[in-house]
Amino acid sequence: VGKRRFHGSGRGGLLGSVMAASPTVFLLMVNGQIEFASFPEFDELYCKYCFVYGQDWAPTAGLEEGISQITSKNNGIEQTMVWNFPLDISFKSTNPYGWPQIVLSVYGPDVFGNDVVRGYGAVHVPFTPGRHRRTIPMFVPESSSKLQKFTSDQSEVPRLCDSFFQCCHQGYEEAGLRHESC
Repeated sequence: VGKRRFHGSGRGGLLGSVMAASPTVFLLMVNGQIEFASFPEFDELYCKYCFVYGQDWAPTAGLEEGISQITSKNNGIEQTMVWNFPLDISFKSTNPYGWPQIVLSVYGPDVFGNDVVRGYGAVHVPFTPGRHRRTIPMFVPESSSKLQKFTSDQSEVPRLCDSFFQCCHQGYEEAGLRHESC
C-alpha cells in the first residue's frame, strides 16, 4: 500500500482540498402560519405569499409560494380577517447572505368585482430558533398623477410585478408607495 505525500505548505494544501471536496451547508426550516390581517376599509380578502432569497440558498422541501382562501371580517370589535394559512418550507445554504424573506400580497375585489391589490409587505424569516410572532406592515401602490389618483377608485390600482422589489424596504416614496397602517 503506497503512501501519499503533500508538497508545499502541507496543512494549507490539505485544508484547501478538503473544503473544495465537501462544502459545509446549514439547513433552515420554517413552520408557521399567516394568522390574520386588519384592513378596516376592505372585506373579502385573500393573501398570496412567496419566499425571496439569495443565490446561495436553495429550497429543499415545501412550497415556495401559495395562495390562501378568501376571508371576511369577523363580527367582533377588532374586525380582523382570519386566514390561519399554514407555511412549511426548508432551505439549505452555504452562508447567511440573502437570508430568506416572506413576501405577502393581499388582494380583494373593487367596486366592479375585479381583484385588485390591497397591500404588499415583507419580513425576514427569524434568525433565531423558537416561536416568533411578526407583524408585517403593508404598503399600497399609489398613482403617480392626480388624474390617476382621482380615477383609481373606479379603475385598477397600480401593482408591483417584482417580488424582490416588494421585499426591499428602501425608496417606497420614490416608487410611489404609501404605508397602509393595518
